[in-house]
Amino acid sequence: MLVEQTLEKLAAMKLHGMATELRRLTAVPDTNLTPFDVVGLLADAEWTHRDNKRLTSRLRQARFGVSASVEEIDYSLAKGLKKSEILDLATCGWLEASNNVILTGPTGVGKSFLACALGQRACRLGFSVVYRRASRLFDEAAQARADGTFPVLLRRLAKTRLLILDDFALEPLGAPERKVLLEILEDRYGQSSTIVTSQLDPSKWHAIIGDPTLADAISDRLVHNAHRLNLQGESIRKLKASRKPPR
Repeated sequence: MLVEQTLEKLAAMKLHGMATELRRLTAVPDTNLTPFDVVGLLADAEWTHRDNKRLTSRLRQARFGVSASVEEIDYSLAKGLKKSEILDLATCGWLEASNNVILTGPTGVGKSFLACALGQRACRLGFSVVYRRASRLFDEAAQARADGTFPVLLRRLAKTRLLILDDFALEPLGAPERKVLLEILEDRYGQSSTIVTSQLDPSKWHAIIGDPTLADAISDRLVHNAHRLNLQGESIRKLKASRKPPR
């Protein structure tokens, strides 16, 4: 009865990790455990439970376009991808230093997968992440301007440690998109990091951005402190499709 009462109290205090561990300990009693051992196990269980809950929340809020992890990267599929370089990026030292990552290459070579894998790794290390395709971010910003929540969107993006801007420079930017992008990057500059994926090398972004002055300002905030990876090879989607046995 005492155990059940304790479990009820732990549940009421939302100490669910402790409650789960206490059930385990009572189901398989270990007489060698001292009171200090038991307290330690309960505390560790609660810590792990809350840590996992925070991770789940970060992953959900990131809204990754692709489910990916660093461990799942296939280095044989994309040329220009070095395992040592990816493992270095996976430490997220660049994120600690508020640097950026730019991933370029033709369509289908795994840029989005790699960006999401690095983003997932950042979530696991405790960083907040937001993933958006560039076109979706511009649409979201336009809607926020229309309903008066644009300052809220800017503050949320400014506080996010890692912004993943996927499929950037697929089409020319209009004046509203240029302004929005510069505002977002200006708020984040020197405080957080951005991963950009693009089919175009940054040297060709000016033509897509349009306005030379704004293009200089946007590129300066993205490129000068960025780790740059250029992926090459055939489309991974096509390669995987060709490997499927015929029906």
